[in-house]
Amino acid sequence: MGDGFNASQPIYQQLVARLCRQIVRGELKPGEKLPSVREMAVQAGVNPNTVQRVYSEMERMGIVEARRGQGSFVTENTEELERLRVQLKVECIGEFVKDMKEMGFSSAEIIEGIKKYLKQEK
Repeated sequence: MGDGFNASQPIYQQLVARLCRQIVRGELKPGEKLPSVREMAVQAGVNPNTVQRVYSEMERMGIVEARRGQGSFVTENTEELERLRVQLKVECIGEFVKDMKEMGFSSAEIIEGIKKYLKQEK
């Protein structure tokens, strides 16, 4: 299988997540052309059908626009990109909080821990 894929989640979902993070980080800019399906398949070490599914899913999400005969592009719709950014933030926080609660930390301990961590980070 391709590089760094997790067996517990479908590869296409992992590729969608990877591309979304690259967009939020600014590695893929609004209006930027994505690699062709074939190029992306080679880069990711997956079947072109998987990449086609990734691009279709991202199009459905409003993050990617397919332009006939030109390929797929990151949307320039700033509202969609901001929505994606907020969605990723909520998902990351949700995972983190779930893990912390499973380890027995209270909400107050989690908040205190984050405050301390952010102070040290400066």
